[in-house]
Amino acid sequence: MSESTGLPDTVQVTNFDLHVSYGQAYLIDCTDDAEGPGDLLDDHPTHPVGIIRVEDGDAFLITGLHTGTVDFTVAVAGHDPGADVEGFEDVVEISIESASGEFELHEWGGECHELPALPAGPGWYRLRYHARGMDEAVDGVDLSNGPVDHYLLQIWPAQWSLPQVVKHSSACAAYWRRPS
Repeated sequence: MSESTGLPDTVQVTNFDLHVSYGQAYLIDCTDDAEGPGDLLDDHPTHPVGIIRVEDGDAFLITGLHTGTVDFTVAVAGHDPGADVEGFEDVVEISIESASGEFELHEWGGECHELPALPAGPGWYRLRYHARGMDEAVDGVDLSNGPVDHYLLQIWPAQWSLPQVVKHSSACAAYWRRPS
C-alpha cells in the first residue's frame, strides 16, 4: 500500500489484440446506461491532444490502422505508473471521471474487453495514451506478421487537470491535433 494514497502499489496489466474499424475504439464507464460515444468527440478547445477525446465518462481512442488488429495494453494503477516516452512515439494525457469505478474497452463493432476495477472506485482518473506505429499502419499494410501499431493506455486516480501532450512525433497524431 502506498502511504500517501492508501491505494495498492500494484499495476494490473491487460494485453489483447483489439480489432478496430474506422480507426477507433472506446473506453466506456460501466454505468447502467453506458452506450459510449456515438461519434467522434470534440478535442479540448485550448489544449488539444488529438488521439484521445473524453466526454461524460467515456473516451474515444483513435488508432493509426483504419481496419484490422492492433496490439493494445491497458495498465490500471493506484498511482502514476510513469510515461514510456522511450518506447512510444506519441504520448498524451487527459482526465476522465468514472461514475461506476469500472471501465470496459469496446471495439467499433461492439466486442467488449473487461478491465480491472479502478483502484479508488468512482471518481477522477488520468488517462495516458501511448501510441507507436501509427504512421506505418496505413490501409493495405501487411498484418501477416502481427499488428503494426501498438498502444498503451494507463489509468490511475488523479484530480482533474488540463489535457497534455507529453510527446508528439507521428504525422498521424499531428493530423488529429489540428483544428477542425
